[in-house]
Amino acid sequence: MFLGIDTSCYTTSIAVVNEQEELILEKRQLLNVSEGSKGLPQSEALFHHLKRLPDLLDEAGQSFCYSRIKAVCSSTVPRPDKASYMPVFVVSERFGKTISLLFKIPYFTVSHQENHLRSGLWSANLRKKCFLAIHLSGGTTELLKVYWDGGRFSIKVLGGTLDINAGQFIDRVGVKLGLPFPAGPYLEDMAKYGQELLHIPSWVKDYTVSFSGPETAAIRYINQNKKPHDIARSVENTVAKTIEKLLRKAIKDENINEVLLVGGVIANNYVREKLKSRLEHQAVGGRLYFATPQHSGDNAIGNALIARDRYLNQHHT
Repeated sequence: MFLGIDTSCYTTSIAVVNEQEELILEKRQLLNVSEGSKGLPQSEALFHHLKRLPDLLDEAGQSFCYSRIKAVCSSTVPRPDKASYMPVFVVSERFGKTISLLFKIPYFTVSHQENHLRSGLWSANLRKKCFLAIHLSGGTTELLKVYWDGGRFSIKVLGGTLDINAGQFIDRVGVKLGLPFPAGPYLEDMAKYGQELLHIPSWVKDYTVSFSGPETAAIRYINQNKKPHDIARSVENTVAKTIEKLLRKAIKDENINEVLLVGGVIANNYVREKLKSRLEHQAVGGRLYFATPQHSGDNAIGNALIARDRYLNQHHT
């Protein structure tokens, strides 16, 4: 069996898979965010991870014997970039390395983004070696061209956000509407009762998007006492329109039809269905692969699978 560990900004996660890529165990726990807050300082999030990760590992150990783990993999940075760093990932890195030393098993490190991509490939059952990907969350909004050789990713960033991320746009408007943070699931529930699409601009230039203007427009509607359900649905619609424009250009320019969509924002059913209906139209020719809603948000499944991939590749060699 193979262990994955991930400590993102708001979720402590572990997962175990076997050699056949079957999910044996998964545990994750959201960090507590005070009502009305727009997030957690890194120091506070790191402290919560330090408290929670041992408990999750202990709970997992009641279901299987750790001596059966053949390799462990941790997220250590947000993205596979030399300048990418976030203190919260120190927790998953240190715990992963400690487990490796204690049990004398191989230890692998990857980025949080690669974790999402591998989990998405598994969840969506995508087996292509070259594909486009969209990573949409509170911390990332990036369009990627990805090569996967069955063990490692080679990622080229084609574009992304100029300012705030798609998840931040949703969270900031959601908190302003009085919803808990992170606001995504609550805003989606509210949007189900929306009846009117308000005009919130969608800003895209080449491979660059912006959500600060849409945020300003949405908050203006809140201050004008527009119906919260309509504002919520309009926010969803703007996210879908923005990503549609980005992907239309990428599918055409790169001549790649397969698109993997991962990240917490992709759990939103309205966004998923809107993109599917627009981009899988025969005039566009896209083939969209979504991580399932329960596997779109932060988890450690991808890391467990990467531990499996690399261990088996090394063992075979």
